[in-house]
Amino acid sequence: MSLMPILAEMTGNLHVGLAALGAAVGVGFIGMKASEAVGRNPGASTKILVQSILAIAFAEAIVFYALFLVQAPKPPGGP
Repeated sequence: MSLMPILAEMTGNLHVGLAALGAAVGVGFIGMKASEAVGRNPGASTKILVQSILAIAFAEAIVFYALFLVQAPKPPGGP
């Protein structure tokens, strides 16, 4: 039994976990800074909300990219 397929699968799962952790931390920072900015300038709350929603969507997209890369089909004839 070869150890390489097991390590390869673990590494893929690890990358998805790290991507999810990074996205969660990123969304937390975006929310923190958005609420801080609204506290400083309440008149700009609509613009801040739009920008923060876009930034959160981009941060969440990182997890989906990692999931799709890990679940990509293997080429035929490969190990």
